[in-house]
Amino acid sequence: MLVRLLYASRASKALSAKLVAAILTECQTNNPQRGITGVLCYGDEIFLQVLEGGRGAVCETFNSIVRDPRHEQVQLLHFEEISERRFGGWTMGQVNIGKVNSSLLLKYAEKAELNPFAVSGKVSLALLEDLIATASVLGRSA
Repeated sequence: MLVRLLYASRASKALSAKLVAAILTECQTNNPQRGITGVLCYGDEIFLQVLEGGRGAVCETFNSIVRDPRHEQVQLLHFEEISERRFGGWTMGQVNIGKVNSSLLLKYAEKAELNPFAVSGKVSLALLEDLIATASVLGRSA
C-alpha cells in the first residue's frame, strides 16, 4: 500500500550548505533501498518534506526524522493512502526556497516565506506541486 506523508520541522542549528548536503546524501542513499521518493524544501531554518512509498517504510523514515537531532518541532501536516506517486521522479528532490520566485510563495501564504506551520497541509502540498511545475525541484533521478 502506497502512502504520502508531509511534515515540517525546524532546523536545530543554522542551516548550512553542509548540513543540507548531508541530509540529501542520506536520503538519496537510503531511499531507493526503501522504495521511498519525495522532495525536501528548505529555507529560513525550516524543512518541508514529502515522502511517498510503502506505509511501513514511510512511517519508519518519519520516525527516524522525529528522533534526528538536526530536526526539532517536527509536525505531521498530511498523511494519506495513495493510488500513485506525485513525487516518484526523485529519490529525494530538493528546493532551496531562497532561490524561488517570491510571487509563488505569496500565492500560498501571507508573506513571501516558507512557513508550513502557518498553513494547512493541503496548501503545503499545492506549493510543492507548483514547485515541480515551475522546474524548481533539483536532483531528478534517472
